[in-house]
Amino acid sequence: MLMIAALGAPMLRRKIKTLLLLMSLSLLCGCGVEASRYDLLGGGSVSFEELRGKVVLINYWAQWCRPCRIEIPELNHFAQQHPDSVRVLSVNFDGVVGEALSDQVQALGIEFDTLLQDPRHDLAVPASGGLPETIVLNPRGEVQQVLLGPQTRQSLEAILRSSDL
Repeated sequence: MLMIAALGAPMLRRKIKTLLLLMSLSLLCGCGVEASRYDLLGGGSVSFEELRGKVVLINYWAQWCRPCRIEIPELNHFAQQHPDSVRVLSVNFDGVVGEALSDQVQALGIEFDTLLQDPRHDLAVPASGGLPETIVLNPRGEVQQVLLGPQTRQSLEAILRSSDL
């Protein structure tokens, strides 16, 4: 309140106009989760905008998570079986980076891309604290559901069938 009074009405109006202009430009340029690019382990990047038309699975894992170790081969197989309709991405739950991340991905046999940044905040999905966890985006790029626990080929196939293709 004191800051608003100190600014005075003309200055406050200018600040509000500037803020509204910036917000409008942000909307016009398509900024947001669709336009955000996420770097991939091993190089390159991906945006959820370019993945529209596919079901996107964002899987959270950790090296110490036994159910994650069981689930990863299922996700590898699922991604290989549906390359035209599904994109599987991974995120390390512990925030491991660099060579340690590469080593863990290799040790766990993760064959799908690993994101270097966690998109959870951009997707407005709160942290669950449990692993494994998989965020499912429908082909329109919208969060369809959040799955807790290890997924199987059967559960993954059911997700694909239930997605709004």
